[in-house]
Amino acid sequence: MSSSAITSANAPLLGENKPPAKHTSVSSAVFNVSTSIIGAGIMSIPATLKVLGVIPAFMLIVIIAWLADISVEFLMRYTHAGKSTTYAGVMKESFGRIGSVLVQLCVITNNLGCLIIYLIIIGDVLSGNQPEGSVHLGVLQEWFGIHWWNSRAFSILFIVAFVMLPLVSFRRVDALRFSSALAVFLAVLFVSISSVMAIHALIEGKTETPRLLPYLDSNASFFDLFTAVPVIVTAFTFHFNVHPIGLEMDKPSDMMKAVRISLILCGTIYFTVGIFGYLLFGESIMPDILVNFDQNSGSALGSLLNDVVRLSCALHLVLVFPLLNFSLRANIDEFLFPSRPILAKDNTRFMSLTLILLAICYLAAIAIPNIWYFFEFMGSTSAVSLAFVFPGAIALRDVHGISTSRDRIVSAVMIILAAVTSVIAISSNIYSFFT
Repeated sequence: MSSSAITSANAPLLGENKPPAKHTSVSSAVFNVSTSIIGAGIMSIPATLKVLGVIPAFMLIVIIAWLADISVEFLMRYTHAGKSTTYAGVMKESFGRIGSVLVQLCVITNNLGCLIIYLIIIGDVLSGNQPEGSVHLGVLQEWFGIHWWNSRAFSILFIVAFVMLPLVSFRRVDALRFSSALAVFLAVLFVSISSVMAIHALIEGKTETPRLLPYLDSNASFFDLFTAVPVIVTAFTFHFNVHPIGLEMDKPSDMMKAVRISLILCGTIYFTVGIFGYLLFGESIMPDILVNFDQNSGSALGSLLNDVVRLSCALHLVLVFPLLNFSLRANIDEFLFPSRPILAKDNTRFMSLTLILLAICYLAAIAIPNIWYFFEFMGSTSAVSLAFVFPGAIALRDVHGISTSRDRIVSAVMIILAAVTSVIAISSNIYSFFT
């Protein structure tokens, strides 16, 4: 692979020249952006409908997708106005070294947390778990019984060594376009099966009428509604992959076209799976909807569909994993070795970082049974910073003098909304944890 083919993935923070165009198609970018967006969030969206109600949840999905589009446009505009080719580099141009470090730390926290969550979910699907004393068997255990080779530790190790390691070894993000296309297809398959099951239950009169608005009783407060915001923010946080994907395209406008198509596609998928998941399981829906799908369906066909849903989600996360790992590895390298040659040219450094990250994710997934609370906290801190706070701050700082009055107003509103909702969500989570 030539050096020009990999420059955009891991260019120095303040490179002198822009990398040459790589002729990545809009469709390839759509698949990679969509896969960056749709991760574990798709499984937690239905529970947000239970908290918020259908109408507020739909409005929140639309608003956050719209703000994500604005924030990406800010990032790409300031990238092409300056000399940087990375998110951290754009922040460095605006806020110096501290700006780039903040971005790198947030990407590391966000992506590493997500990758660990993905492995935990994959382990739950294949080998089950025991939350709060209840036993949930995995698909492999249901099919073959409980054995050493389908234990949680062994099944995750097999996936990491023989599936994920080859995928994370690619040095250019466009090489993942085919796995990303399959990941999008699996997300659509998950939505389709959930929809069919919900419609069938609706015909048989087994569904509950979804609440259109939130219901607050003596055990819930208005501020508890804000705990759903970080989940949806995390579900639309893909900004760490904007530069690796966008700078492999011929024109900035092509990237924005791909982003908007992806946001519409993913927003539709999120709301569809949310409404049909809510119809299917009602008030019994869990924060991770896959837990609901391992319940006894009462029929052979229902059990088969449950297994297909769970396996499709697990495989989807396997294919999302390398995209998040791509930006995670690049930011760790920038953070630790800012003056070294680009990562893709150094085989020793590239493979060492790759193997160390996989080992950390594996060991954490084995040691930690459940980090959904961390998932919510991450959405209130690193994810909201990457998606809204940093892009808004870049537009307000306006080191290139290209922000309009509208840009500055939107940026200020975006930062204020992000800060207020995050503080309320964190406070509500802490309060509920101790009460």
